[in-house]
Amino acid sequence: MIESIEIKNWKSIKEKYFPLRNLNVLLGLNGMGKSSFIQFLLTLRQSEIYNGKLNLKGTYTTIGTTKDALYQYAQKAPLAFDLKCSGKAMRMEFDYQHESDVFTDTVVATRMRNSDDHIEAIWRSEPLFHRGNFQYLHANRMGPSSLSQKHYSLVVTNRNVGQQGEHVAHYIETFGNDQITIEGLAHKDSEVVDQTTGKTLKVLTLINQVNLWMGEISPNVTIRTTEVSSDYVLLEYAYKQPNLGNTNRFKPENVGFGISYVLPVVVSLLKAKAGDLLIIENPESHVHPRGQAELGKMIAIAAMNGVQIVLETHSDHVINGIRVAVKENQIARDKVVIFYFEKRVAEAEQYSKITNIEIDQNGELSDYPKDMLDEWGNQLMKLL
Repeated sequence: MIESIEIKNWKSIKEKYFPLRNLNVLLGLNGMGKSSFIQFLLTLRQSEIYNGKLNLKGTYTTIGTTKDALYQYAQKAPLAFDLKCSGKAMRMEFDYQHESDVFTDTVVATRMRNSDDHIEAIWRSEPLFHRGNFQYLHANRMGPSSLSQKHYSLVVTNRNVGQQGEHVAHYIETFGNDQITIEGLAHKDSEVVDQTTGKTLKVLTLINQVNLWMGEISPNVTIRTTEVSSDYVLLEYAYKQPNLGNTNRFKPENVGFGISYVLPVVVSLLKAKAGDLLIIENPESHVHPRGQAELGKMIAIAAMNGVQIVLETHSDHVINGIRVAVKENQIARDKVVIFYFEKRVAEAEQYSKITNIEIDQNGELSDYPKDMLDEWGNQLMKLL
């Protein structure tokens, strides 16, 4: 688990120490630096850190050149970071080479790595770098599509649904009958009565839990996947009807964006296990406010059960769902932190001002920066 990271001179982040917890929420208006923080984590993920390389172009993100990545007012100050994971610490500083797409660590950092630094141990064990314990979901997820291409190494070997959720149907088809690892994520309606024995059973299979949680987004929806060839899986939706079974199956293209956009988020949370790292951008996209609030609660429950989550959101409803989860003891308040991003404009520079916000046991926030959660009130006042 990432305990903390301090970043210096990265894009709009001049210098900031981030004390990370299980659930780390990034808030702020557009263009304030939230994505820059996520891009830094993704750059670490795709880089040869053990060899002293920070790759600006890779599998997870493309920043451009060193000029695009370095804080523009840094002058001669280096790009640097301090990372602490599970009691191990590493620090790196980087040389600046104009127009390069790679930052290379300095001689000082190399000496540190060869002596008492923990770079190798972090590289080999932490979810940020360990391939099978990581899931990133981009804000621009795959829209409605009936056919999903298979990807054996990503889905079967690495238990991943893809950065855009493009392999979620393949994942459900492969692991749908497996039980979820975190029983605390079981939906409240998981119990059923066995018609033969009369006993009450809790059904924890992935597909059952996906259907129950997706029902909070679109009531009575059921997800259906079918392998149609060695290369493709068919994804369809149906709806339960009281006393009539299910409706006909519908193509995702005929149902709407919300279900397709949120399905990878729900699956990613349900497939997670303690110790995993999830980075999720805008889980609320195309989702009704009630569903957004339920997503907030679900995210909080996953974090309480040992999953580390970095969450970027613009949704009051997701935030309020998390706040309610704290108040209802679904997650401990000391496992959540909100980072609010604003722009600070000084005489000779501008950069991201980032405020740490706590949630108390009643769901109240320790700080309410301007424009954070008050837009509903702003517009309501104009109507009165």
